[in-house]
Amino acid sequence: MTDSDWLNRLPVIGKLPPGEAAAKLREIGDDDTADALGGGGEASAENFGLLPKLLGGRRPNYLDTAHAIGYLAPVNGPGSDLLPIRHAANIAADHSLKGARIKLTLDGLRVADYPGRGIHHVLFDFSADNQTDRGPEHLHFNASYRAAEGEQAAVLGRPIFTGLRVGADGLFLKCGTVNVLNEDDEKLLRFLNDDAFKAGLQLLTTAQPALGPFSALAVGLTQTIAQRHRNVAVQAIELGLDFSPIAPRPRLAEGSYIAVQIPQRSKAAWDWQDWGYDPLSGRIVSTRQPDLLIPNNYIVVSISRYEER
Repeated sequence: MTDSDWLNRLPVIGKLPPGEAAAKLREIGDDDTADALGGGGEASAENFGLLPKLLGGRRPNYLDTAHAIGYLAPVNGPGSDLLPIRHAANIAADHSLKGARIKLTLDGLRVADYPGRGIHHVLFDFSADNQTDRGPEHLHFNASYRAAEGEQAAVLGRPIFTGLRVGADGLFLKCGTVNVLNEDDEKLLRFLNDDAFKAGLQLLTTAQPALGPFSALAVGLTQTIAQRHRNVAVQAIELGLDFSPIAPRPRLAEGSYIAVQIPQRSKAAWDWQDWGYDPLSGRIVSTRQPDLLIPNNYIVVSISRYEER
């Protein structure tokens, strides 16, 4: 049985005690941030809040543990104007998706600030429940991408789950990311770029017994690699999308969901009106200064209705 609590046990660096986080950063050669965190060995929880002062005004985005969830509506055709992004709880749920089959794709990965320098090899673990004739089927799927520091990975429309059936209560997604710098692990993960994995998980309306062991293997791989030398877990995202009228809950509809990594203290002050999607560049930019890219790490997952052939 796949462990449903796997994400809470992923050793995300922003949730580690400062001393352990500093040790992880020393493994990859980031001694300046490690010194600021651990004070040369005397770790203090308060050091997280002092980081901007200790690092010349910079607080690494990868140490943030909250996420702002935005929603980008589908478009009818090409255009050049910035597209608005709304808070995912400030949209209308599409009740016709209740019990429907959908396709989930990865449509964006920005590595604005990950541990280390240069090219980052990012391992994803996605999980969701597929509703079958025999009850829910818990799924995991791994994928990996490379992106330079401060850049966006070349990923658009990468299938994750195809034919996933939505439950009566909606959809619950989890995603964890690991920055992989261990050379042996980088070689190990090359198989995730084979064509068989690029197609994502193809799901049926009936239970598929082979998916249980496959999912257990996928989450085991993520947990093992996250704890290896020079590898750092960066993001842990839980996203429940339902049909409820309850105001704070994100709602399920066709479109793209954007998870932006932000400090917990900034969550209440975050305003999606400050940011828009530039259809010409495929990037999230400031609505006041469109040539200014959002300075945060983010991922984009899209949901569309599955059409059987």
